[in-house]
Amino acid sequence: MTTLQPPAAVKRRPAPPPAKRDRRSWSGWGFIGPFVVVFAFVFLAPIAYSIYLSLFRDQLIGGTTFVGLDNYQQALQDDRFWQSLARVSLFLAVQVPIMLGIALLVALALDSGRLYGRDFFRISIFLPYAVPAVVATLMWGFMYGTRFGLVSDINDALGTSLPNPLSPDLVLASIGNIVTWEFVGYNMLIFYSALRVIPHSLYEAAEIDGAGQIRVITAIKLPAIRGALVIATIFSIIGTFQLFNEPNILQKLAPNSITTDYTPNFYTYSLSFSGQQHNYSATVAIIMGLITMVIAYVVQLRGMRKGA
Repeated sequence: MTTLQPPAAVKRRPAPPPAKRDRRSWSGWGFIGPFVVVFAFVFLAPIAYSIYLSLFRDQLIGGTTFVGLDNYQQALQDDRFWQSLARVSLFLAVQVPIMLGIALLVALALDSGRLYGRDFFRISIFLPYAVPAVVATLMWGFMYGTRFGLVSDINDALGTSLPNPLSPDLVLASIGNIVTWEFVGYNMLIFYSALRVIPHSLYEAAEIDGAGQIRVITAIKLPAIRGALVIATIFSIIGTFQLFNEPNILQKLAPNSITTDYTPNFYTYSLSFSGQQHNYSATVAIIMGLITMVIAYVVQLRGMRKGA
C-alpha cells in the first residue's frame, strides 16, 4: 500500500513592484490640449475682451478713457435696453411653452407606435430645422406680405383684408411662428430620443396593473424624460435671449414695426456697427450674458430638484 504524499509547494516568484507613475506625465494634456486652445480662443478670449471694452468709453475729448462701471450704470438706466428685454421676456413666456408643448405631443405620438407612417412624419417635422434661419425668415416674410405672397393671394381670392402679420401689433407673434416652425423638430428629436431609451419592462408592468395610455404618459414617460425637458427648456431660453436673425431680416420688410432696439441682441448689433459705440455695446452684451446665465441656472436647479 502506497501512501500519497502531498505535492511539494510550488515556489512562486514575488510579483514585481508596480512601476511608479510619473506624476509629471503630460500625455493627458496632449489629448485635451487642442480643445482647450480652441475653447480659450473662441470663447474665453472674446468674453475677456468684451469685459475689457466695457470698462472704457470713447470720448471726443481725451479719446478712449477708463470709466470703470459707468457703462453698466448707463445700461441699467437705458429705457431702450429694458424695453427690448421686456419684449423678449414676453416672447419667452408665450412662444417657448407653445413650441415645447407641440414638440412633446409630436414625440409622444411618434413613440406610441400607433401612428401610421411614423418615419415620414419624423423626417417631415425635423426638416424645417435643416433650413437656415435666414432662408426661413425670408420665406415667411414674403408670405406675410400684404402686397405679395400668401396673405396677398388670400385677400385677392376672398376679397377680404386680413390683418397684416408684420404690423406693430402682430409682428412679435409672426416672429414666434417662424421660430416655432424652425425648432419644433429639433426639440421633438430630443424628446423622442429620450423616450426611446425608457425600459420596456416599465410598460409591461404598467400594462399588468391595467394603466391606460394617459396614466403611462403621466407616471412613466414624463418623469423619465424630465432631464430632456430641462435641457430643451434651457436651450430655448438661451435661444430666445439671442433672438437676432428673424427681427434683423424682417426689419427690412417692416421698418415701421421693428426698430433697431427690438431685441437686446439687435440693439447690441446696432450700437456696435451702426452707432460705433463698441464699448457700450460690449456692456449690454455682458449684462445680457449674465441675465441669461442666471435664468438658465435657476431653471436647471429647479428641474434637478423636481427630478430628485
